[in-house]
Amino acid sequence: MSQVPAATRALRVLRFLASQPDPVPLDRIMRACDLPRSTAYHLLGAMVDEGFVVHLAEEHRFGLGVAAFEVGSGYSRQEPLQRLARRALATLVDRVGQSAHLAVLHGRDVLYVVEERAPGRPPLVTDVGVRLPAHLTASGRALLALLPPAQVRALYPGPAAFVDRHGTGPRSLSTLRAVLSETRARGYAVERGEVTPGLASVAAAVLDHNGHPVAAVAVTFPDPEPAAPDPTPDLDRTDPAALAADVRRTADVLTRRIGGTPNR
Repeated sequence: MSQVPAATRALRVLRFLASQPDPVPLDRIMRACDLPRSTAYHLLGAMVDEGFVVHLAEEHRFGLGVAAFEVGSGYSRQEPLQRLARRALATLVDRVGQSAHLAVLHGRDVLYVVEERAPGRPPLVTDVGVRLPAHLTASGRALLALLPPAQVRALYPGPAAFVDRHGTGPRSLSTLRAVLSETRARGYAVERGEVTPGLASVAAAVLDHNGHPVAAVAVTFPDPEPAAPDPTPDLDRTDPAALAADVRRTADVLTRRIGGTPNR
């Protein structure tokens, strides 16, 4: 850790705090960011002085400060990743004929920031600005699978963290870890009916220059039950693996455009 630049440590702290729904105690920051107590204490003190972190003394917790909000607001105004993604997603939609979207992780949720709807396809719940539980979505799983285990553990400290929509999906950290392990081995994330019954999604992560997942590209498509009796001849049985290959290519394009290296 002594060889890690102070700026890198500060950015790790900011990223961790940004992923939390509420301010957190010093010990949580130390574990999640792999910092010695003295280093964490002095680093947070400097970040408090600069306005990037606020110290809630009565609660013995730290949260994001106004300066961090200003940086986030500047990003929102410029929307670099969204601008890059729109054309790439439009090309993906033209190629596969299914709706696609770009999502980012926000705490235990994914926030959808770009959507490209395929002609003739119905509207989805993944409209721009919508938040959904990350552990239930393909986009969220693609992002969570590439986070440090300590950060995933901090996001899901107990059963109450696992929101349920339709009675399916991970209900515990051990189950989620198994899903994320399968996602890493497969190279892309899958969700089938856990967000909307009858629909499935595949997703792949976009990585920055540090190999950190900053967003996920996903495609959503009809997913009829395999055992449904007498399926109609024109029933859309899209191949998830074929779609995933196109999704991964698009995610790799965006990864390279922001200076990252695709994960294999």
